[in-house]
Amino acid sequence: MTDQDMLHYVDHTLLKAVASWEEIRILCQEAEEYQTASVCIPPSYVARVHKEFPTLTICTVVGFPLGYSTARTKETETREAVANGASEVDMVINLTDVKNGEYKKIEEEIALLKQSVGNGILKVIVETCYLTEKEKIAMCQAVTNGNADYIKTSTGFGSAGASLEDIRLFKNHIGPGVKIKAAGGVRTLEDLRAYIEAGCGRVGASSAVKLLKDK
Repeated sequence: MTDQDMLHYVDHTLLKAVASWEEIRILCQEAEEYQTASVCIPPSYVARVHKEFPTLTICTVVGFPLGYSTARTKETETREAVANGASEVDMVINLTDVKNGEYKKIEEEIALLKQSVGNGILKVIVETCYLTEKEKIAMCQAVTNGNADYIKTSTGFGSAGASLEDIRLFKNHIGPGVKIKAAGGVRTLEDLRAYIEAGCGRVGASSAVKLLKDK
């Protein structure tokens, strides 16, 4: 696989709170030029990007980055994002529910948002840095039972990001219809290749295009 081919796995990402329109516009231009899987952008930019880059696959985030808004709030966010032009949604689970052992509640929230995204793709951020191995395995089951398309490691705003160990754990416990997205801490082309070869269908990264440009 060439370096260029690897970019087809990348959700080209800019989610910092102070992202300007100029930065988002450049991100979208790079995504078109290098044919990344999508751009992952703040919800407030979705409608404008959809208008100015109508052929671009737009991913946005819901319940981000802490995840503890209510399921109905996340449902509203999801429906608005889809109406504005997003075809992929990365939701954050309610980590308080994990710590309380309310796994069924998480599964029901995932199923609600999967229904809300319609024909789009739902990725479920479980924020592995805060979970025990037992909780990670339980989230693999919840994501599978909720019919989500992807389990995603991290927001990139937590205390740590993706690890290859977690990718291997996910592969052993997700259902056959669930794919894996790694995010957070993918800083080199070697990192990107390692995660793809480990079985990730997507990798969230802010620097992948720059790394290729600077090579």
